[in-house]
Amino acid sequence: MSEQIATRLYMPAALTDGADVVLSAAQAHRLRNVLRLGSGAAVAAFNARDGEWRGMVTELGRNAGALTITERLRVPEPESDLWLLFAPVKRTRLDWLVEKATELGVTALLPVWTARTQAERINLERLSALAIAAAEQSERLSIPELRAPKQLDRLLADWPAQRPLLVCDETGSGHPIAEVLAGSPPGAAAFMIGPEGGFDARELDALGKLPIVTRVGLGPRVLRAETAALAAVAVFQAIAGDWRRARPR
Repeated sequence: MSEQIATRLYMPAALTDGADVVLSAAQAHRLRNVLRLGSGAAVAAFNARDGEWRGMVTELGRNAGALTITERLRVPEPESDLWLLFAPVKRTRLDWLVEKATELGVTALLPVWTARTQAERINLERLSALAIAAAEQSERLSIPELRAPKQLDRLLADWPAQRPLLVCDETGSGHPIAEVLAGSPPGAAAFMIGPEGGFDARELDALGKLPIVTRVGLGPRVLRAETAALAAVAVFQAIAGDWRRARPR
């Protein structure tokens, strides 16, 4: 049985028995000033490669610190290979989308500039910090890869042929999402969500001509972009993803 430790830290460094790992300034600040922990406190350090390990705080200053890794609590686990492509929306709703997509197990987040995208820029550093915090809270072992934004046509030109792309179509022309997923083979997949106002007609026409694209519908109601993204991911995880596994204890 895995030991439950309240404080979890994502550590990209190698985690092995007896290893000493350095805390970032932000992690040291959180442990010292937010959680009021000190030397000798137990934390859980994790990453997708090495799993989750018990660590003991051995040093903790104002902007620096260190852990000694002592024992493994969880081994690395398989994940659904699911990408989420989204047209950036306003900051508060984008932050929420990234946080919840991380909790739901998305493995890569790909911002896409479309004809109707309203946001002019995104802060990848802030979004990465949000994704890490969401992974720490949700007890997943990995963090999603966060890619730099691309124009839609450039992204499609470089698309891997072996990865199906399910485009959430707000026009009502898509196939019901549950039916599509129930008939899909297991493996890598991706969803794409359009901007506020949806894809324009030329984009939908171009997408419909690609053999890797299936247009799917999300029911009878009009959903906000961030709601549609999380609804699609939740349906995928329930039918074809890792919701068929129980939470580890």
